Amino acid sequence: MEYLEILRKDKVLSEIIAEPLKLKKKKSDLYFTLLRAVAGQQLSTKAADTIWKRFVALFPDEYPHASQILSLDNERIRAVGFSYQKANYLKNIAGYHIEHDLNSAKIKRMKDDKLKEFLTIIKGVGTWTVEMILMFSLNKTDIFPIDDLGIQNAMKMIYTIPETKKEMKIKMLEIAESWRPYRTYACLYLWRHKDNKPINNKL
Repeated sequence: MEYLEILRKDKVLSEIIAEPLKLKKKKSDLYFTLLRAVAGQQLSTKAADTIWKRFVALFPDEYPHASQILSLDNERIRAVGFSYQKANYLKNIAGYHIEHDLNSAKIKRMKDDKLKEFLTIIKGVGTWTVEMILMFSLNKTDIFPIDDLGIQNAMKMIYTIPETKKEMKIKMLEIAESWRPYRTYACLYLWRHKDNKPINNKL
Protein backbone atom coordinates (compact mmCIF):
# COMPACT_ATOMS: atom_id res chain seq x y z
CA MET A 1 0.00 0.00 0.00
CA GLU A 2 1.37 3.36 -1.05
CA TYR A 3 0.58 5.17 2.20
CA LEU A 4 2.50 2.56 4.19
CA GLU A 5 5.52 2.95 1.93
CA ILE A 6 5.45 6.72 2.43
CA LEU A 7 4.88 6.69 6.19
CA ARG A 8 7.43 3.98 6.92
CA LYS A 9 10.16 6.17 5.44
CA ASP A 10 9.83 8.08 8.71
CA LYS A 11 11.84 5.79 10.98
CA VAL A 12 10.23 7.13 14.15
CA LEU A 13 6.66 6.84 12.88
CA SER A 14 7.35 3.39 11.42
CA GLU A 15 7.83 2.06 14.96
CA ILE A 16 4.16 2.65 15.82
CA ILE A 17 2.68 1.38 12.54
CA ALA A 18 1.43 -2.07 13.46
CA GLU A 19 -1.05 -2.93 10.73
CA PRO A 20 -2.67 -1.46 7.61
CA LEU A 21 -5.74 0.71 8.04
CA LYS A 22 -9.04 -0.40 6.57
CA LEU A 23 -10.71 2.80 5.49
CA LYS A 24 -14.47 2.81 5.00
CA LYS A 25 -15.74 4.96 2.18
CA LYS A 26 -19.16 6.46 2.71
CA LYS A 27 -21.39 9.14 1.31
CA SER A 28 -21.44 12.30 3.35
CA ASP A 29 -24.13 14.90 3.98
CA LEU A 30 -21.76 17.80 4.64
CA TYR A 31 -24.53 20.15 5.75
CA PHE A 32 -25.94 17.67 8.28
CA THR A 33 -22.49 16.63 9.51
CA LEU A 34 -21.51 20.26 10.07
CA LEU A 35 -24.69 20.93 12.04
CA ARG A 36 -24.11 17.84 14.18
CA ALA A 37 -20.47 18.71 14.84
CA VAL A 38 -21.18 22.30 15.89
CA ALA A 39 -24.17 21.20 17.98
CA GLY A 40 -21.88 18.96 20.01
CA GLN A 41 -19.11 21.48 20.62
CA GLN A 42 -18.16 22.00 24.29
CA LEU A 43 -20.57 19.26 25.39
CA SER A 44 -19.97 15.76 26.68
CA THR A 45 -20.83 12.99 24.22
CA LYS A 46 -23.86 11.97 26.29
CA ALA A 47 -25.19 15.51 26.59
CA ALA A 48 -24.58 16.21 22.90
CA ASP A 49 -26.47 13.07 21.87
CA THR A 50 -29.42 13.86 24.14
CA ILE A 51 -29.75 17.47 22.98
CA TRP A 52 -29.33 16.51 19.32
CA LYS A 53 -32.15 13.97 19.55
CA ARG A 54 -34.41 16.63 21.04
CA PHE A 55 -33.39 19.06 18.30
CA VAL A 56 -34.08 16.79 15.32
CA ALA A 57 -37.40 15.80 16.93
CA LEU A 58 -38.53 19.36 16.21
CA PHE A 59 -38.68 18.52 12.50
CA PRO A 60 -41.35 16.37 10.79
CA ASP A 61 -38.88 13.88 9.26
CA GLU A 62 -36.25 14.37 11.98
CA TYR A 63 -34.02 16.09 9.45
CA PRO A 64 -33.24 19.75 10.19
CA HIS A 65 -33.78 21.29 6.77
CA ALA A 66 -32.14 24.69 6.49
CA SER A 67 -35.33 26.63 5.78
CA GLN A 68 -37.00 25.01 8.77
CA ILE A 69 -34.14 25.91 11.11
CA LEU A 70 -34.29 29.51 10.00
CA SER A 71 -38.03 29.61 10.59
CA LEU A 72 -37.66 28.46 14.20
CA ASP A 73 -37.64 31.00 17.01
CA ASN A 74 -34.37 30.94 18.93
CA GLU A 75 -36.23 30.30 22.15
CA ARG A 76 -37.62 27.08 20.74
CA ILE A 77 -34.11 25.95 19.79
CA ARG A 78 -32.83 26.89 23.23
CA ALA A 79 -35.63 24.89 24.83
CA VAL A 80 -34.02 21.62 23.68
CA GLY A 81 -30.82 22.51 25.53
CA PHE A 82 -28.75 24.73 23.25
CA SER A 83 -27.37 28.08 24.32
CA TYR A 84 -28.49 31.25 22.55
CA GLN A 85 -25.07 31.40 20.91
CA LYS A 86 -25.30 27.78 19.71
CA ALA A 87 -28.76 28.44 18.28
CA ASN A 88 -27.31 31.29 16.23
CA TYR A 89 -24.45 29.09 15.05
CA LEU A 90 -26.91 26.48 13.76
CA LYS A 91 -28.82 29.20 11.94
CA ASN A 92 -25.57 30.49 10.46
CA ILE A 93 -24.91 27.05 8.97
CA ALA A 94 -28.48 26.80 7.67
CA GLY A 95 -28.21 30.19 5.99
CA TYR A 96 -24.86 29.33 4.45
CA HIS A 97 -26.28 26.05 3.14
CA ILE A 98 -29.19 27.83 1.47
CA GLU A 99 -26.76 30.27 -0.12
CA HIS A 100 -24.12 27.78 -1.27
CA ASP A 101 -25.58 24.22 -1.11
CA LEU A 102 -22.96 22.55 1.06
CA ASN A 103 -23.75 19.17 -0.47
CA SER A 104 -22.97 20.20 -4.03
CA ALA A 105 -20.34 18.16 -5.85
CA LYS A 106 -18.49 21.40 -6.66
CA ILE A 107 -17.91 22.15 -2.98
CA LYS A 108 -16.86 18.61 -2.13
CA ARG A 109 -14.32 18.73 -4.97
CA MET A 110 -12.61 21.79 -3.49
CA LYS A 111 -8.99 21.39 -2.50
CA ASP A 112 -8.60 20.71 1.21
CA ASP A 113 -7.24 24.13 2.21
CA LYS A 114 -9.81 25.93 0.07
CA LEU A 115 -12.66 23.92 1.59
CA LYS A 116 -11.36 24.58 5.10
CA GLU A 117 -11.25 28.30 4.35
CA PHE A 118 -14.73 28.17 2.79
CA LEU A 119 -16.34 26.47 5.78
CA THR A 120 -14.64 28.45 8.54
CA ILE A 121 -16.18 31.61 7.11
CA ILE A 122 -19.34 30.45 8.92
CA LYS A 123 -19.41 32.04 12.36
CA GLY A 124 -19.28 29.26 14.93
CA VAL A 125 -17.42 26.78 12.72
CA GLY A 126 -13.81 26.40 13.83
CA THR A 127 -10.77 25.01 12.06
CA TRP A 128 -10.51 21.87 14.21
CA THR A 129 -14.17 21.01 13.61
CA VAL A 130 -13.71 21.31 9.86
CA GLU A 131 -10.55 19.22 9.96
CA MET A 132 -12.38 16.41 11.75
CA ILE A 133 -15.14 16.52 9.16
CA LEU A 134 -12.63 16.45 6.31
CA MET A 135 -10.94 13.42 7.85
CA PHE A 136 -13.88 11.40 9.12
CA SER A 137 -16.78 12.39 6.85
CA LEU A 138 -15.23 13.45 3.55
CA ASN A 139 -12.44 10.83 3.65
CA LYS A 140 -9.67 13.35 2.96
CA THR A 141 -6.33 11.57 3.26
CA ASP A 142 -3.96 14.51 3.77
CA ILE A 143 -5.30 16.46 6.74
CA PHE A 144 -3.02 17.46 9.60
CA PRO A 145 -4.93 18.94 12.59
CA ILE A 146 -2.00 20.70 14.18
CA ASP A 147 -4.06 22.15 17.04
CA ASP A 148 -5.39 18.77 18.14
CA LEU A 149 -4.02 18.08 21.64
CA GLY A 150 -3.86 14.35 21.00
CA ILE A 151 -1.66 14.83 17.94
CA GLN A 152 0.50 17.37 19.76
CA ASN A 153 1.03 15.09 22.76
CA ALA A 154 1.73 12.03 20.64
CA MET A 155 4.31 13.83 18.50
CA LYS A 156 5.97 15.43 21.53
CA MET A 157 6.25 11.97 23.04
CA ILE A 158 7.58 9.89 20.15
CA TYR A 159 9.71 12.61 18.53
CA THR A 160 10.92 14.06 21.85
CA ILE A 161 9.97 17.61 20.86
CA PRO A 162 11.21 20.04 23.55
CA GLU A 163 9.75 23.14 21.92
CA THR A 164 6.43 24.64 22.98
CA LYS A 165 3.73 26.80 21.45
CA LYS A 166 4.64 28.31 18.07
CA GLU A 167 8.05 26.64 17.92
CA MET A 168 6.46 23.27 18.64
CA LYS A 169 4.01 23.69 15.76
CA ILE A 170 6.81 24.66 13.39
CA LYS A 171 8.63 21.47 14.34
CA MET A 172 5.46 19.40 13.92
CA LEU A 173 4.91 20.79 10.43
CA GLU A 174 8.48 20.02 9.49
CA ILE A 175 8.11 16.41 10.63
CA ALA A 176 4.71 15.94 8.99
CA GLU A 177 5.89 17.25 5.63
CA SER A 178 7.36 13.85 4.75
CA TRP A 179 3.96 12.20 5.35
CA ARG A 180 2.27 13.96 2.43
CA PRO A 181 -0.13 13.07 0.86
CA TYR A 182 -1.15 10.72 3.69
CA ARG A 183 -1.07 12.84 6.82
CA THR A 184 -4.55 11.68 7.84
CA TYR A 185 -3.27 8.10 8.06
CA ALA A 186 -0.30 9.23 10.15
CA CYS A 187 -2.66 11.01 12.56
CA LEU A 188 -4.75 7.87 12.99
CA TYR A 189 -1.62 5.98 14.01
CA LEU A 190 -0.60 8.79 16.37
CA TRP A 191 -4.00 8.87 18.08
CA ARG A 192 -3.95 5.11 18.55
CA HIS A 193 -0.44 5.15 19.94
CA LYS A 194 -1.24 7.92 22.42
CA ASP A 195 -4.34 6.15 23.69
CA ASN A 196 -2.76 2.70 23.42
CA LYS A 197 -5.96 1.44 21.82
CA PRO A 198 -6.90 -0.27 18.55
CA ILE A 199 -7.73 2.24 15.83
CA ASN A 200 -11.39 3.16 15.85
CA ASN A 201 -11.39 4.19 12.23
CA LYS A 202 -14.29 6.38 11.17
CA LEU A 203 -13.16 7.14 7.64
